[in-house]
Order: sequence, then C-alpha cells, then structure tokens
Amino acid sequence: MQPTYFINHGGGPCFFLDPGPMRNTWRELEDYLRGFSDTLDERPRAILIVSGHWEQARPMVNAAAAPPLLFDYGGFPAHTYQLTWPAPGEPELAARVRDLLGGAGIDSGADTARGWDHGVFVPMKVMFPHADMPTVQLSLQRGLDPATHLAMGRALTPLRDEGVLIVGSGQTYHNMRGFMAGGGSGDPAAEAFDAWLRTAMVDGATRDRSLVDWEQAPGARQAQPHEDHLLPLMVVAGAASGEPGHIAFHGYALGKPISGFRFG
Repeated sequence: MQPTYFINHGGGPCFFLDPGPMRNTWRELEDYLRGFSDTLDERPRAILIVSGHWEQARPMVNAAAAPPLLFDYGGFPAHTYQLTWPAPGEPELAARVRDLLGGAGIDSGADTARGWDHGVFVPMKVMFPHADMPTVQLSLQRGLDPATHLAMGRALTPLRDEGVLIVGSGQTYHNMRGFMAGGGSGDPAAEAFDAWLRTAMVDGATRDRSLVDWEQAPGARQAQPHEDHLLPLMVVAGAASGEPGHIAFHGYALGKPISGFRFG
C-alpha cells in the first residue's frame, strides 16, 4: 500500500530561478524534494495530486491525456514561463477517481482543458525530473470545508492499494505579508502553529478531529489567513485516516517554519 504525502511547493517557480537569494531561501525544501523518490519503498504507477491553486464548486479531476502547464504566477524572469514538464496524464485514473468519489456520494466533474498549475509542476519537476510519472490532478472544493476534504480523501483510499501515490501540494505557512516581513526576530505565531501541526499530524487516532478544528490551533489564522494551501493536507490525511503520521520534512523559508508529512 502506498503512503500519502503532504508537501510544501515553495514560492512560485522558485526552484528554477538563477542561483541567488530567492532560490537559496528555499534550498532546504528543494533538497528534500529532489531526494523524494529515493525515500519511497516502491515506485508508484501514478500520482494523484491535490494543489492549493485549484478550487471549484465541486471537485474536478484533470482528465487530459497530456495536460499543458498553467503559468499561474507573475513577475518572474522570462525563462520561468518557458518551463516544461511533459509527463503524461492518465484518463483511466481520472475516471477511477470520479467513480470512487461518486461511490461516497461526492459529485465531481472532469476537465480536459485546464493545465497543471505551479502547485503541481513546480514540485513535480523537482521530484520526478524525467517527467515519466503519469499524473492526475484533483481540485479542492470551494468553501474549503475541512470535513468535506477529509471525506474526499477517505473515498480515495483504495487507490493506495492500486499503486497510486496521493500527494497534497500546499504550504503549512502561507501568509504573504508575513513572508515579506522576514523573520529576523522570530515569529511566535508561526512557530506555534507549526509545532501544533507536527504534534497533531502524527496521531492517527485524533488527527481528523484536529484538522476539522484547525482554526482553534495556536497561530492558525496568522499562518493561514486563507486556508487554500492547507486544504490539500486534509485530503491526504483523510486517505490515511486512522493511520500513523510522520514528519517527513521540517525547515525554514523566509524565516518561517514549514513542515511536510507522510501518512501510512
């Protein structure tokens, strides 16, 4: 059975900027993602990825056979709009995802036109640079209800026995104003929320309840003013509901702590 993962995808196409302060800011994360595939017990046959950059009224599945890239960022050097990551989609897996969601009473749709946003292609280009991993993207559901996304994940659990690696791509700290303020003097609220996550995510017996009530955690709204980048965590945690969690990554970017997790 494949585990599930929550990864931080960094800031924009930060891994592909010319060497300099911005790229160095995310170096710890980049190094972790570059070594990601070496940590897997077995190579997955495909990846289902949920990004914090796609919200729809109902869950949507990218069902294209060869999705393009969606350069959903601005203000970066010209070469970051020429990036490629020509991995194949997998329409059969997309259909399977919709079947599993439907079996759990969750209505969904298929999208064959949308490209992979940078929450998908930025980390995946680092993790699987040969672009040989069949990949399908699943959207978040507008409203960002934690219980709904945990239920989506639970519905998708059978995929793990079918060789599919389920990955949530977001950011455990996603406050742009806070990032720009830097972190020379530390950030107690950011530290408190990250410490809460690192404690709450390892306990499979209480994790779902903790995630439903995440706003009550110390520093929660300071770290996540808008929780779109936290909701992918709900899906991958739901797909391993009740199973142990593990801290797969812990580091800093622009003075703020960020953490990644493996479940199952």
